[in-house]
Amino acid sequence: MTDIGDIVDTFDLLGDWDQRYQYLVELGEGMEPMPAAAKTDETRVKPCMSTVHVSAAWASEGGRLIRFQGDCDTAVIKGVVALLVDLLSGRTPEEIRDLDVDGLFKSLRLAEHLSPNRHVGIYAIVGKMKAQAAALAGTKVARSA
Repeated sequence: MTDIGDIVDTFDLLGDWDQRYQYLVELGEGMEPMPAAAKTDETRVKPCMSTVHVSAAWASEGGRLIRFQGDCDTAVIKGVVALLVDLLSGRTPEEIRDLDVDGLFKSLRLAEHLSPNRHVGIYAIVGKMKAQAAALAGTKVARSA
């Protein structure tokens, strides 16, 4: 699990946008591959210009922590997906809901360096991941009721 402060510190150490861009590309390249079977219409983030898939599952049977997987067909957005998968994985649904991802993106100044359409897509990815976490939490509550 990564902390927002750690992400901001890492980006601050990287001098210019070219270095940050390269770092995002490297994050995407290092992300665990998402199985093809998990890339369904249900896991696709439709508002994105790129083809993006994210999925949430319980990290362990009976556990309270969620684990995400993701994939994308473009390098820099795949890096953003990798950053979000790392940031949101290993947290409870409540922690995911309350995480200030907007604040993170403002601190990283992503909007200054990505097109408006990409910016909208990134927020759609976050929204999808938070919705998946909430749906898992609702399923667990319904099963235990």
